[in-house]
Amino acid sequence: MSQVRTRPGLVATIMPSVITRWTRVVGWLLVITNIGIVGTGGLVRLTGSGMGCETWPYCTAGSLTPTPEMGVHGLIEFGNRTLTGVLVIVALLAFLSVIRLRATRRELPVLSFLVGLGIIVQAVVGGVTVWLHLHPSIVGLHYLISAALVAIATVFLVRVYATPGPRVRAVPRSYAILTHLTSAAVTLTVVVGILLTGAGPHAGDEAAARNGLDPVFWQHVHSWPAYVTLVLTLVLVSGAVRLPRETALRRWTGLLLGVELVQITVGLWQARTGLPIVLVNIHMVLAVALVAAMVAVVMALKTPLASVAPAADREPARTEAS
Repeated sequence: MSQVRTRPGLVATIMPSVITRWTRVVGWLLVITNIGIVGTGGLVRLTGSGMGCETWPYCTAGSLTPTPEMGVHGLIEFGNRTLTGVLVIVALLAFLSVIRLRATRRELPVLSFLVGLGIIVQAVVGGVTVWLHLHPSIVGLHYLISAALVAIATVFLVRVYATPGPRVRAVPRSYAILTHLTSAAVTLTVVVGILLTGAGPHAGDEAAARNGLDPVFWQHVHSWPAYVTLVLTLVLVSGAVRLPRETALRRWTGLLLGVELVQITVGLWQARTGLPIVLVNIHMVLAVALVAAMVAVVMALKTPLASVAPAADREPARTEAS
């Protein structure tokens, strides 16, 4: 008698005991949705809809949803709030997809849980932003948390694809140090960009305060770490080419360089055309995409210990548990 093969049930699909295609799909969704909500949040600000819903968590004092009198601004602001629920669902699915691996891949449930917790914290910060009428410091914190969530989601995705077990540095120490310096330059670029945004014209509402910085001067300040990042990245790409086994590092440094070139192009273009909404929004999304690419490069510095062949010229490496 032939054996009947059955498909796994819904619970086994959502909560597999091994890394499956479903786990990888959810990992990608976790990164994509956390990057995407930066675009919708930027649209809220750039269209002057930051106070489209005048309070939080309700849209008005007497209505959870926007009323017809609030017009398109209420719809845009409420739409962005609604997407937070989508992010929570994706984070929950990511957590469930790895919860049965907690004994062997403990970092995966922890990372997905941190993303979910961060999304909830982000929603509360968004509410405080509305209560304080879009104060630039709180708006900047709101964006910074989004960048951090993208970074954690990227770590989760990379670890989903990684071979479990102890890991070892697979590059020379000098290359690792250069990578971390590049990461610091990326962080500084994003932070200065947030300060510049707080000085610019796109406040999210006509009555919202600005931070008082000179936007023309801070445009130049913002460009300095950006160009340093570009130069360091070119060195990273050049170094990755000379590392024969580091195909992943070549791929991620190439992606990092590509994002930077597009980001610089958009930044120069928007600065010379009066900061049009479309370009500014693209610039905001590219900034967190840059963070994701940088995190992927950092994650590629190490490789599973089992895949590293002994080499006489390799420096002693320190291992880490998976």
